[in-house]
Amino acid sequence: MRRTDRIVLKMSLPTYRNSVAWAVVKAMEQLAHEGKIREKVYGKQKIYFADQSQFADVSDAELKKMDSRIAELNAEAQSVSQSCRLLDTELKELNSSLTTAEVKIQIQELQAECSEYKERLNKTLSATNHVTPEEREKVYKERDTYVKEWRKRKRLVSDMIGSVLEGYPKSKKQFLEEAGIETDEDHKVTIPNI
Repeated sequence: MRRTDRIVLKMSLPTYRNSVAWAVVKAMEQLAHEGKIREKVYGKQKIYFADQSQFADVSDAELKKMDSRIAELNAEAQSVSQSCRLLDTELKELNSSLTTAEVKIQIQELQAECSEYKERLNKTLSATNHVTPEEREKVYKERDTYVKEWRKRKRLVSDMIGSVLEGYPKSKKQFLEEAGIETDEDHKVTIPNI
């Protein structure tokens, strides 16, 4: 008798009397009573195993033949499993890709978008009020100059207000209201980056 031919069922009978496992125990006892399986009792545990006498003896050559057949079938099962995985991957790729109708719709949308961009480009190229690179550079330099001057003046005013507030008895907000000074923050304006 080989070890793999045993069916082991360990249970404490009082614990499982009212459970589904109790039906399994009853069925195993019935099979043991009929002589289809054998039973060994170890304290509160019972071990059931197949009665080897009911099976015909198998020669070593037949066992080796069966083992080689099992190995062939396992290799075939692995091959089939591998091809199933590949087919499953291919199916997922196909399901996630666009259908022919969807591709045609997308092509039409892209062609329409492309024609809109071409029209905008033609309008821009045909316009007569182009700004030359020199003019654009001049405007950028003037902007940088004005932003630097803005920062410089803001810093000077902040310093002057700070000096006045050192001896002023009221808050900064009250001083700004009395002097009629409006700040960038009052108008939610920020100095642009250069």
